[in-house]
Amino acid sequence: MAAVNPQFWSGKRVLLTGHTGFKGSWAAIWLSRMGAEVTGLALPPDQTPALFALAAVEQRITSRFVDLRNPGAVSAAVGGHPFDIVLHMAAQPIVRASVEDPIGTFQTNVMGTAHLLQALRRQETLQAVLAITSDKVYANNDAGRAFVETDNLGGKDPYSASKAATEIVVQSFAKSYFQAVPVGTARGGNVIGGGDFSRDRLVADIVRAARGGEPVVLRHPEATRPWQHVLDCLAGYFRLAEALATDPATPRAVNFGPRPGGPEVSVGELATLGIQALGGQPWRHEPDPGSLEAKTLAIDATLARTALGFQSRIDAPEAVALTMDWYRRQAGGEDALALCLEQIEGYEGRP
Repeated sequence: MAAVNPQFWSGKRVLLTGHTGFKGSWAAIWLSRMGAEVTGLALPPDQTPALFALAAVEQRITSRFVDLRNPGAVSAAVGGHPFDIVLHMAAQPIVRASVEDPIGTFQTNVMGTAHLLQALRRQETLQAVLAITSDKVYANNDAGRAFVETDNLGGKDPYSASKAATEIVVQSFAKSYFQAVPVGTARGGNVIGGGDFSRDRLVADIVRAARGGEPVVLRHPEATRPWQHVLDCLAGYFRLAEALATDPATPRAVNFGPRPGGPEVSVGELATLGIQALGGQPWRHEPDPGSLEAKTLAIDATLARTALGFQSRIDAPEAVALTMDWYRRQAGGEDALALCLEQIEGYEGRP
């Protein structure tokens, strides 16, 4: 299986949106470690603590606080700065938050993407543009079948629908304005890893509950998700961006998720593993019959393996162990950036 190529990224001028978020902060740290010249566009962190601040990400890259919903601000931030690779991760990523604020979610995820792509039309040095969407872009009838890239797009909650709509926006801009620049989308699974402190995210909720001496509340402990460690997910994104920039035959939409045949972990099982690692109280079930969240979600990552030579290296139980080890050591006083770099180095050394 192909690994991320540090030589490709060394010296590359990378525009990374969403660099203040959990996954974006990990991406900024890894890209800067490989020698990329990273410029980040995002809103300031919306929670405390935040990995962006804990790991002092702002000291490793050029950071610009920009609201992607403001086309003038996006144009000003992108204009006059040549970029080679664009990784668009900025989003409103929480299903329950999208139900509370559907208009804001569509403005950020759909129009924010359109504003960015419009600003990028003036770029003359682009080698590839990759927009990160979600495994939730597919029309899901809870049948349990793993989705492939050719399945119908859809979404019964505003978040999922906004990401499906983002796919269509990206395709339309690619065909209308970027004929000479490969533009693709990456559909990643449910990502876990150290440093996620967002609300309504399972791992963050487990950590908060354990640190507060309270049980975490689960709405759907029986639900299954394609859990993936943040480093596996980012490695897939990086490999797809590399391929888009170097191989015209690269698919324009690719799923990233767990290895086929790996152990499946339900929400309840993941919570139990996390609680055991952190020493918290047993989780409590409080059903939410009005929830729009899917009971089952699985994606088929075969195309990533056949087209990119990429597959995940960390199965779900180990991903949970790595994640909880990060939180346990960080709470014990170890430096957040050092913990991230240690796990990145360990991942790079895997066969």
